[in-house]
Amino acid sequence: MRRLLYGMNLSLDGYVAAPGDDLSWSGPSDELFQWWLDQERAISLLLYGRKLWETMSAYWPTGDQQPGATPAQIEFARNWRDTPKVVFSSTVDKVDWNTRLVTDDAVAEITRLKAEDGGPMRVGGAALAGAAMRAGLIDEYAIVTHPVLVGSGTPFFTALDSWANLNLVETRTFPGGVVLTRYETRR
Repeated sequence: MRRLLYGMNLSLDGYVAAPGDDLSWSGPSDELFQWWLDQERAISLLLYGRKLWETMSAYWPTGDQQPGATPAQIEFARNWRDTPKVVFSSTVDKVDWNTRLVTDDAVAEITRLKAEDGGPMRVGGAALAGAAMRAGLIDEYAIVTHPVLVGSGTPFFTALDSWANLNLVETRTFPGGVVLTRYETRR
């Protein structure tokens, strides 16, 4: 059975994007970017909602060709292109870069994918992750908290029908006061 991971950068008040989908507050240090790259190398399947897919696919297919791209950014772009992806959307018409589109029930498809043999999957995008969270499908949370309050926007967590008990498995501090807390779901 595959594991499902959910992790993103978020503000101290719990948002992954400020109003207007503003992500300018979440620029990673080189050390944090390397940590994300190391995490992504271990992922065998990326699951995206529409918004995050549009953000990622607008930059990373050619991220290794951008002026001033660091070695880590070059490797991240290559890894992103090579990693199989599934996009969940009823409005996207076409996907590229080792990706397939699912327009049906996201929770049913994620449940099916989890039951398969294979390496870990990462769910990205707050709405899609929220559906997986409510269905009890997420095995691990990586919360990368930036020391900024954005006031409102897209929340990392969704409302749940019942508690989800977690075990703390890692904490780490990055430059600029960014703090990682990683939790596994208690089953």
